[in-house]
Amino acid sequence: MSAIVDRTPFYKSLSFNLLTIGLLTLLLYIGQGILVPLLFAILLASLLLPLTKFLERIGVRRVFSILASLFLSTIIIGSIIYFLASQIANFLDDLPTINDRLDKLSNLVQKWVTETFNVGIRKQNQYLNETGLKGKATGAALLGQTVITVTQTLSYLVLLPVYTFLILYYKDLIKKFLVDVFKNSSEDEVREVLNESQSVAQGFISGLMIELTIVFALNAIGFLILGIKYALFLALVAALLNIIPYVGMLVANVFCMLITLISDEVMQLGDVLWVAIILLLVQFIDNNFLMPLIVGSKVRINSLVTIVGVLVGGALCGVPGMFLAIPGIAVLKVIFDRAEGLKPFGMLLGDDTLANNANRKKISHKKII
Repeated sequence: MSAIVDRTPFYKSLSFNLLTIGLLTLLLYIGQGILVPLLFAILLASLLLPLTKFLERIGVRRVFSILASLFLSTIIIGSIIYFLASQIANFLDDLPTINDRLDKLSNLVQKWVTETFNVGIRKQNQYLNETGLKGKATGAALLGQTVITVTQTLSYLVLLPVYTFLILYYKDLIKKFLVDVFKNSSEDEVREVLNESQSVAQGFISGLMIELTIVFALNAIGFLILGIKYALFLALVAALLNIIPYVGMLVANVFCMLITLISDEVMQLGDVLWVAIILLLVQFIDNNFLMPLIVGSKVRINSLVTIVGVLVGGALCGVPGMFLAIPGIAVLKVIFDRAEGLKPFGMLLGDDTLANNANRKKISHKKII
């Protein structure tokens, strides 16, 4: 039997692919209130799937195995939220004092700018007000933002377990639906894509949790040895922001250094410098050892695509979009690598530089011989 040759012109297939990506992006932006909790539920369901399968194998009914998995995950997530809330509460107790010291630091910076660049304080304040850096939110705006934040949090807390339960309960139906939708492709190939996508999601989430714990422990040990104030809080903030590649660690460095600078009555630049050194050292360990060993084996995406994906995810869905960008791109790479017309896109997303360099060395070695 002769193979079927796709005679679709390149420009037409490229236009269809770009149009599909654009429509999916628009759908995500418009329906993010519904889709973002659903995507988080898919990641959580992928993480809980091995446990539910194990409970089913030992004779537990599917409903109770899913409920047991959700109960265990709720305890773990609740413990993390409680610890985070307690650390934030300790920090907020000293917030008025921190604001006063931040104002003093701001005044010192403004005086330095005046003496160095001959720009008056009134001109500086005018510039800050025009750019919105010094404007204070009105009570109505602050109340509205608070209501929106609380509503989004409650929707996540309600929808996430419901979505996760239903995805795990109907997982066989969903898999059969996807196989039937792509009936033009080989059934084995579609199942392979689904299994590999699930494996990527599981590896990313579990690896990320392990990496988060290790980074928090290293930051906390360093900050406690320094004896800086809010050591556990700053270590936790730095570890959580580290989840967002590149952008998160930059924000964590600035935040931790600023809080260290204004947390004591006498501002000590030495402690700020040591905080920066600890964060950079932990980041070096994370980038060169933890990430490749724990997460990198499952998620092979090049740095350029990672940065662009994080920024696009943040522009579309805020901080949740930044977090979802990496596993989303990893799953897309799995799909692109299996689809005949999309393999170049999969190659663009991947990070095969080391493999290519190794192949070039082998070729050069053969030529020399």
